[in-house]
Amino acid sequence: MRKLALRIIDFFYPPFKNWFSIGTFRYMASGGFTAASGIVAYFVIYNYLLRQQDVHINGYLITAPIAALALESVFTFIVGFTLNKYLVFTQSNLKGRIQLFRYGTVVCTNILLNYALMKILVEGFQFYPSISKAFITVILAIFSYFSQKYFSFRVKKNV
Repeated sequence: MRKLALRIIDFFYPPFKNWFSIGTFRYMASGGFTAASGIVAYFVIYNYLLRQQDVHINGYLITAPIAALALESVFTFIVGFTLNKYLVFTQSNLKGRIQLFRYGTVVCTNILLNYALMKILVEGFQFYPSISKAFITVILAIFSYFSQKYFSFRVKKNV
């Protein structure tokens, strides 16, 4: 399955080889697939699993959009980690549980940075929200790539 996925991704690489390394292209393809599958998962969870109905847990109300977002986030976390571990950063010799913990740390950091930067750009500087979100997404994708490469899936050098 891994070889087939890499063959499919690598098939589309040649037009981009002057701009990106194969590893970066695989990261972008995996990230794009994760994002797209997250959108589909959100739609399915919101419309078919939750049936657009709010969720009540121990007297607390969780609106359907937020409940769907929470469930979709778990799904995309698993998909993203799996693709990064088995397709993109395969040279890492860290233990899987360490990779998983570090990946989670980077994801949580991205969530906090996303929130903080949106507050600063939209509320502080009065930038248009959609443009701010697009800008933040690009910045965090770059941050995430280097964090995953040099932290979550780092290759330990043997001394």
